Amino acid sequence: MLSGEYVIMLGFAGFVALILLTLVLALKMETIRRFQLDVNKLKKSLDEMDEQAKLIVRTDMELNKTQEELDKKISGLYALQRLSRAISTTLEESQVFKRIEAGYLEDIGFEKALAFLWSNQEKRFILHLSIEYLENEITSIESSINTNKDLYLELIKNEKTLSSISVSTTIKAKLNHIFGVTSFVISPILPKEGNKGFLFMGIKSADTLITEGDEELITILANQLGQALENARLFEETWRAQQDLEKKVEERTRELTLALEEVKRISKHKTEFVSSVSHELRTPLTSIKGYASILLTEKLGPLPEEIKQRLSKINHHSDELVQLVNDLLDISRLESGKITMKHELQDLKNIIAEVSDLLSIQLKEKQIELNLDIPANANTVFIDQDQIKRVFINIISNAIKFTPLKGKITVQSHKVDKTVQVDVLDTGCGIPKEAQEAIFEEFYRVDNSINQEVKGTGLGLTLVKHIIEAHEGKIWVKSKLGEGSTFSFTLPSVS
Repeated sequence: MLSGEYVIMLGFAGFVALILLTLVLALKMETIRRFQLDVNKLKKSLDEMDEQAKLIVRTDMELNKTQEELDKKISGLYALQRLSRAISTTLEESQVFKRIEAGYLEDIGFEKALAFLWSNQEKRFILHLSIEYLENEITSIESSINTNKDLYLELIKNEKTLSSISVSTTIKAKLNHIFGVTSFVISPILPKEGNKGFLFMGIKSADTLITEGDEELITILANQLGQALENARLFEETWRAQQDLEKKVEERTRELTLALEEVKRISKHKTEFVSSVSHELRTPLTSIKGYASILLTEKLGPLPEEIKQRLSKINHHSDELVQLVNDLLDISRLESGKITMKHELQDLKNIIAEVSDLLSIQLKEKQIELNLDIPANANTVFIDQDQIKRVFINIISNAIKFTPLKGKITVQSHKVDKTVQVDVLDTGCGIPKEAQEAIFEEFYRVDNSINQEVKGTGLGLTLVKHIIEAHEGKIWVKSKLGEGSTFSFTLPSVS
C-alpha cells in the first residue's frame, strides 16, 4: 500500500513538474518572442540609422561638391572683377586684350585662351589674344577657324555662348581636337559697332569639368570685352574729332587773326585817308564859305536877289560840308586815340540844361516837352564835358527829329555799380528791329519817310558811340515801331 501511494505521489509530482515545466517553457517562449520583437525593432532602427548615415554621407559629399563649386565660382568672380578692372582701365583698342594675362585665367579656372575679331575689310578672323598656345598651334587654329568661318560667324550672329556641356558629342570632339583641349567655353564678343568676334577658353585636364557657372563667367567676360572695345572706339573717335576740331580752331583762329590784322591795317589806312582828305577839304571849304559870306555882305557891290539866294545855298551847304568834315576828323581822331579826354567831375543837370538851351528853337517849333529825371546820387559823372555835351546834342536832336508835334522827350539817370546809366526816351516813330544794331555804323541811315525828307550824314551816332567808348562806357538802343525809342549809355561815376 505504501508502495502504491508512493507511486501515486510520484505520478502526481511528475504531473506537477510537467505543468511547471510547461509553464516555464511558455514563459521562456514569451520571453524569446519579446526578445525577437526587440531584435527586430533594433534591426529596423539599425537599418534606418544605416540609411540616414548613407544619406548624411551623400548630403555631405554633395555639400562638399557644392561648396567647392561655390568657392570656385566666388574665386572666379573675384578674378573676373580684377580682370574687368584691368580691361576697363585702358581706352586704347590695341591694349584691351593685352590686359588679359595667364594669371587671371588660372584664377577663373581655365588654362588656355584665344580671342578673334572679324575683319570686314579682310573678310577673315584676326587673332587678338593667345595664352598658352605655341606659334605652330596658333597657325593651325587660325587656318581652321577661317576655313570654317561660317560656323563662328553664326555663333556671333546668334549671340549665344557655347561650351563642351552644351554642344553635341561630335562638335565637342571636333572643337577639342582643333583647340587642343578636353573642355571649353566659346562666347561672342559683341561691341555695339566695329569688329565683332569671339572669346575661347579651354582646359587641357580631363579631370576638370566645365560647369554652367563657368559658362556664365566667360559670358560676362566676353560682354565686358565688347563694352571695353566699344568704349575704346568711342574714345578714339572723340579724341580724333577733338584733334580735328582743335586743328580747325587753330586754322580758323589763325585766319581770323590775319583777317583782324588786315582789318586793323585797312581801318588804319581808312582813318589816315579820312583824316588826310578831311584836312584837305577844310581849306577849300573855308575859302568857299569865306568868299560866299563876303559876297553876301555886298561889300563888293550890290547883288541881284537870285544871286543872293544861290550864295545863301552855297553858304548853307558849305556849313553842312564843314560839319561833315569835322565829324569825320573827330571819328578818325577817336579811332586812332589822338583825342585826349579831359575827365573831370561834372554835373549832368547843368550839361543837359546847356544842351536844352542850344536846342530850344527846335523844341519850340515842334512843341516838344523835354523832361529831366536826374536823382542826386546819379548826377555827378567823371567825364570830358565838351565831348559828352556833343553826345547829348546828337541824341536829343535825333529824338526831336523823329518825335511828332507835341511829343515828349525824357532824360533820366540811375546808378549802376560804379557807373551812371543815362536813358533818353522819346515818343517818336521808333526804329525797326533789324536796324537797331546798324544805326551806330558810319553813314547808316534808317530807311523811313523822315530821313527821306531831312538830309543827314549818318555820322552822328557813330561819333556818339566812339565818345562813349572813349569813356569806357557802352551804348545801346531799345525801340519798337510806333512806340518810340530809348537810347541808353553808361558814364563813369564817383564810387
